[in-house]
Amino acid sequence: MRLQQLKSFLHKYRHGWVFSYFIIYITWFVLLEKRDYVEFYPMHMRLDDFIPFCEYFIVPYLLWFVFIASVVLYFFFTNTKDFYKCCALLFSGMTICLIIYTIFPNEQNLRPDTFANSNIFTRLVQFIYQTDTSTNVCPSIHVFNSIGVFMAIAENKKLRKNKWILAGSGILTVLICLSTVFLKQHSCVDGFCGIGLAVILYTIVYRMNWDKLFASLNEMKKDESKAKLKKEKANFWR
Repeated sequence: MRLQQLKSFLHKYRHGWVFSYFIIYITWFVLLEKRDYVEFYPMHMRLDDFIPFCEYFIVPYLLWFVFIASVVLYFFFTNTKDFYKCCALLFSGMTICLIIYTIFPNEQNLRPDTFANSNIFTRLVQFIYQTDTSTNVCPSIHVFNSIGVFMAIAENKKLRKNKWILAGSGILTVLICLSTVFLKQHSCVDGFCGIGLAVILYTIVYRMNWDKLFASLNEMKKDESKAKLKKEKANFWR
């Protein structure tokens, strides 16, 4: 009985194969983080100098992990089509980011040497600084994924009807994006590039009529097959 239940579960959620992408992503990212043989280009713009460090933004920064995971898992268990679309948006963007990091090594040098305060928030920031290098920052995956997930929520028929979920996720998205610059984890340049990438891929994944496109391609293939068959028949009777 348990074996049958397991088979039923695996069949129902067979779209979980998509998560195998993380094997590629994590391996690639770790290798990039360990590079010490390339010259990194520093990302900076004048606006960065006017943004003060604020350790309290560590809260929305860390909530990013919960935000992304919870939305992806929600789609995984409730809506296969939206799950595929959400993953297509996120994973294609993350791959593009890795490609950019590979061919254009970049870093930021905005982190403060010392903190004015000593509290749980600064200790959490210190932990992030120690575990996450200041390289491979542009475009910001933190910003890109946050906006991508919010767009996926806004496109879901059920979630977008709930004003509290839509408003709450929108506010959280803004706070996460702001946290990247207030914690000096990213330059504003990284954030703007992340926003731009999210908008472009959102347009491709959600706004292009893929069903119509594939239907047109299938019709073209059928017409080509019919034309080929007709030509073969004509040649046969010559």
